Amino acid sequence: MAKVAFIGLGNMGGPMAANLIKAGHEVKVFDLNPAAVDALKAQGAGSGDSAQQIAADADFVVSMLPAGKHVRGLYLGTESAKGLIEVVKAGCVLIDCSTIDAASARVVAEAAAAKGLEFIDAPVSGGTAGAAAGTLTFICGGTDGAFEAAKVVLANMGANIFHAGGPGAGQVAKICNNMLLSVLMVGTSEALSLGIDHGLDPKVLSDIMKVSSGGNWTLEKYNPCPGVMDNAPSSKGYQGGFMVDLMVKDLGLSQEAALGSQSSTPMGALARSLYVSHARAGNGKRDFSSIFEHFAKGE
Repeated sequence: MAKVAFIGLGNMGGPMAANLIKAGHEVKVFDLNPAAVDALKAQGAGSGDSAQQIAADADFVVSMLPAGKHVRGLYLGTESAKGLIEVVKAGCVLIDCSTIDAASARVVAEAAAAKGLEFIDAPVSGGTAGAAAGTLTFICGGTDGAFEAAKVVLANMGANIFHAGGPGAGQVAKICNNMLLSVLMVGTSEALSLGIDHGLDPKVLSDIMKVSSGGNWTLEKYNPCPGVMDNAPSSKGYQGGFMVDLMVKDLGLSQEAALGSQSSTPMGALARSLYVSHARAGNGKRDFSSIFEHFAKGE
């Protein structure tokens, strides 16, 4: 078993760290929220006063942070704190599971390589349920050596581990996936609302579409209509799950990437516009499936 420093204990990071503890790793955690740290300490984790302190003797560092600026600050340093690449021991493998811009991932990977360290961007798919169950999908970007080394830890948190390519490739694949997810969620919400407006039972309509040509992941795992799927956020007041604000962030990343490559993404652009409007209407902290209400209630 390995010594793992886990930094960032939010809705995803907390359960991911808990699974590493269950797997028998020696886990130390750090987060700016003391309650999140205490919850992991109750499960057997150690802690420290800073990310630098818990990372100093780690075999692996795993981070789950909000945005590229936070990842760059953690690994490369800020005016007030050394970057982790300056404090970790030789041979430590750096794994960032945040969803950020590919450019930031590449900058950190290059700086780590200059220090003789392996860094891999490994954003995740599967939501909070997957994080708790240990069934996440990891979408990795980095060298072959970094990927093989990281799998030792990633296998205790996920069921599917993909090597998308070199540094930053994991981030590109992740934003492509989330852009498609947003389009599917909007389209599914629109179709269900049309059926409801014509008197159809949304559960029956969902069952029909699941086994027909309109079938997709949102119908099978994450139905946006309240009362259709008991364990989905839609049936829990759209609480938990993946926040609208985070989908807006990821769709922004997808459109920045599209501009950089001159790619045509009209559906992604429209989905971003809809989610931005939904967030501005006060729904930013709700689950992204709450976009259903845009069609059901006419925001």
